[in-house]
Amino acid sequence: MKKIKRWHVVKRWIESVARVSLRSFYTLDPIPFNLQPSTLMSNNTARYYSRMHVVFMLVLLFSVSSCRKKEEESVAAIDLGKAYYPETLGKFVVYDVDSTWYNELTFQPTTVKYRIKEKFTQVFTDNENKPAIRIERYIKLFNPAKPYDSIPYTIKDVWQANVSDKSVEVVEENIRYVKLVFPIKEGQTWKGNVRNTLSERTYKIEYSDRSENINGVALNQVLSVKQIDFPTLISYQYEQEKYAKGVGLVYREIKDIYSNTVVAGVPIENRIEKGIIYIQKLVSYGQE
Repeated sequence: MKKIKRWHVVKRWIESVARVSLRSFYTLDPIPFNLQPSTLMSNNTARYYSRMHVVFMLVLLFSVSSCRKKEEESVAAIDLGKAYYPETLGKFVVYDVDSTWYNELTFQPTTVKYRIKEKFTQVFTDNENKPAIRIERYIKLFNPAKPYDSIPYTIKDVWQANVSDKSVEVVEENIRYVKLVFPIKEGQTWKGNVRNTLSERTYKIEYSDRSENINGVALNQVLSVKQIDFPTLISYQYEQEKYAKGVGLVYREIKDIYSNTVVAGVPIENRIEKGIIYIQKLVSYGQE
């Protein structure tokens, strides 16, 4: 925005000089801005320099305008990568979720399976006076005796997304996260929790535009964001999200596990005493 403002100031100055110069050109008024020719010059010489001044200012205005137009066209041609988070209203994505909790007394896991449907339903102005997308989230619990298609959805909760040319922010359970930053660039890092009060985390784009098969769905252009990868002998925190062009979020994994029993050569995933493992995978997507 600062560059655009500076450009408008320069453009207005050039145009004002050109208008004054044109009046001088046609009326042969004295040259503006105290650029009077020497009193030793003849009237014809003064008129010559006045007209040359007009020509110079017009050429300068045309040249700067042309450069600005080329710059704007160049910026417009840049692919920011916003297709990784399409904002189309009516878009929906369905996910299968496996969520496993480990009881810290018995160390036994409890797994819950369910299906989530997220749908972009409307645009509104949020409490920060910014345009936001309402994301309605529906749930149906897994029942081994029934196919998912025979089980109706019920509303679970409502999230929101704020999408700009700089970033994607999503408010989940009243906590705002910076999910993506634009333009998309492999190796790019940013503070994912900068808009909330949680501990600092550095998100990183691991790769983009990669073909992957997620839960049996072939996707041509997939982006991976690693949100945290912090292993110790007694704990492991890991979070990752994947996005596909034209779809949005297609995969999410969360591991927050602990074990006070350290066994040499045994990874913590094989000796979990408490914690959670959450896996969310794409099932289908479309438009309603």
